[in-house]
Amino acid sequence: MAGSVFTRCVSRTLQSGFRVRGAERHYWTTLRRTTALTSGRAAVLLGLPAFSCLAYQAYHRVQSSAVIYALEKEEVLEQADYLYSCAETEKLYQLLLQYKDSDNAEFLWRLARASRDLALLPDTTAERKKQLTFEAFEYVKKALEKDDNCFAAHKWYAVCLSDIGDYEGVKVKIGNSYIIRNHLERAIELNPKDATSLHILGYWCFAFAELPWYQRKVAAVIFSSPPDSTYEELILTSTAKTC
Repeated sequence: MAGSVFTRCVSRTLQSGFRVRGAERHYWTTLRRTTALTSGRAAVLLGLPAFSCLAYQAYHRVQSSAVIYALEKEEVLEQADYLYSCAETEKLYQLLLQYKDSDNAEFLWRLARASRDLALLPDTTAERKKQLTFEAFEYVKKALEKDDNCFAAHKWYAVCLSDIGDYEGVKVKIGNSYIIRNHLERAIELNPKDATSLHILGYWCFAFAELPWYQRKVAAVIFSSPPDSTYEELILTSTAKTC
């Protein structure tokens, strides 16, 4: 009897002990999970400032690069304009040639102008002159593709198109006259105060106003409506130039 009571007491004690231990085990397991979750949150919370800092630094580097590029662009253009004003044609050409693959129209039309000026130098060979003339046209054509609202690109497109007409025959040159006039008028529309565009358009009007009658007849045979101009148009252009 006593033995059975003792056995039952031991059994109850062991069972109670196992329950306590199980509860403790559950408590520690829960604690570990809670600590792990809390630690994870802490890691995330600690990681957020570091991530934000890295993102800010990356953004700052991008912004700095854009500013540096803008400064470099302005400095190069300023140097290019200075070399042009000093008639340093070869140096100007070599400077801008580094930007021949640029997507910036400001670089490209200046390179076209420099190429043309180099072609016109007296010591340039005939072969080199032709090469530079066509290169100039390609550069300014690309400039227009990049920025159709650049008045200088329209102006030098007209000039360079006229130049390559010297190598492609009279028919092509006369046919290009329409395009030349359109680009000059567009350049003036974009910048009415540009004296060079007004001067070239005035010269265009004068050339076709002065065209002899027999040349008009030849042009009429080639084209149904050849390029035409009057002295009135020339006067209007000259008036706009002086305003």
